[in-house]
Amino acid sequence: MSWLFLTLFLVFLLLITFSFFIVGLITKNNNYIKLPLLFWCIILVLYLIALGVHHLNAKIVLEKEDFYGTYTIDRNYFPGEQADWQYNHFRFEIKENDSIYFYVTEGSDIVKTYKGKIYTRAPFKSARPVIRMEEPTHHILTTNPTIYRKSWNFMMVFKSPKFNNMYFRKGEWEEID
Repeated sequence: MSWLFLTLFLVFLLLITFSFFIVGLITKNNNYIKLPLLFWCIILVLYLIALGVHHLNAKIVLEKEDFYGTYTIDRNYFPGEQADWQYNHFRFEIKENDSIYFYVTEGSDIVKTYKGKIYTRAPFKSARPVIRMEEPTHHILTTNPTIYRKSWNFMMVFKSPKFNNMYFRKGEWEEID
């Protein structure tokens, strides 16, 4: 229905534009020719602005290679003591050989490492990670992560039975004050 309305609306605008050109040619008044040109220039500029805004707001489309890297707890998403504690105790790394290493840490020291493999599936345009950990595994990794995408980046959210949602973002671990 919307395509029909849009088509009829464009035909109507083209008829008005054509009518202005005809009147301008008959009366030899250039204003009748300039007005439709100005109108269509404004339409073109508005279309280009809308296209740019759409591109800036479009969510990133992820591929398998986008998941490679080091991930830490996003302390800005829910700031506070719990986020700082999680940041100092959990992080993981996905390597280019499709291995995942989940680290239980005490600050910069790695206490325990859990290993696994990462696969991706793409039921939609953007890839989604599937993680298969060696047994026994850590409670954070009992389910696959949910991916939340923005225009320029993304975050992985793991559902932990002990901590509920844990928000990981790509980035290197740095000591906090």
